[in-house]
Amino acid sequence: MMTSSRRPSFTTVMLVLGLLFLYLPMFVLVFYSFNSSRLVTVWAGFSTHWYGELFRDRQILSAVWTSLKIAFFAASMAVCLGTVAAFVMTRYGHFRGKTALSSMVTAPLVMPEVITGLSLLLLFVQMAQLIGWPADRGMATIWIAHTTFCSAYVAVVVSARLRELDRSIEEAAMDLGSPPVKTFFCVTLPVIAPALAAGWLLAFTLSLDDLVIASFVSGPGANTLPMVVFSSVRMGVSPKINALATLIILTVSLATLLAWYFMRRSEAKRVAQIQQADAA
Repeated sequence: MMTSSRRPSFTTVMLVLGLLFLYLPMFVLVFYSFNSSRLVTVWAGFSTHWYGELFRDRQILSAVWTSLKIAFFAASMAVCLGTVAAFVMTRYGHFRGKTALSSMVTAPLVMPEVITGLSLLLLFVQMAQLIGWPADRGMATIWIAHTTFCSAYVAVVVSARLRELDRSIEEAAMDLGSPPVKTFFCVTLPVIAPALAAGWLLAFTLSLDDLVIASFVSGPGANTLPMVVFSSVRMGVSPKINALATLIILTVSLATLLAWYFMRRSEAKRVAQIQQADAA
């Protein structure tokens, strides 16, 4: 008795097509990063020549270091400001201007980057005329600009976690004599730590990826990696860009794999501890 072959469902087909649409260009990019030809779309043989050329390119290496420093400090400051804004929006009752404050905090989420970059540029120019700072646009102005729009994302992530937090835990700690500051650091902060980490990583990624805002507020002495890549692509795609993108994909993949591994280990230890406690 013959059985008819089972056809894949519509959901499975759409899932496969979606994954191919997202990841197939990345695989093609990684494949052509090992191309020995100077032409990106012409395969001339396997070679790691362009990786060596990438590590000898001082402009790209300097831009990578600049972007990493700006992204780190912008994400760190955005976590501080975004957490404060999240507490104000979720923990304080109704006060005059709360709706306006919430709207201003979340405005960068929907504001076009061109408008944000242009407004920050005008702000820095006006400040330079009034108080003499900033005299030149560079890393400091990019850091302030990235902190401005990254704080909105952190505030949304942290506020969502704060709304789910059981306030009775904090109230119990304060009833037992814990001061509010100690309650925050010993009770509230560990509970919202995953949201803080997620907000920091999101802000770091957004800052590292930003091109439009950085183009408005940067100066000749500070070029981020997206700006250097965009400038080189406009003159013709170099195989060094493929090598750089491959290294970024490899770094992100390794970081994701390590995070998944440590999460699995911690989960396995927690399950083992629960089983030991039940056995005892």
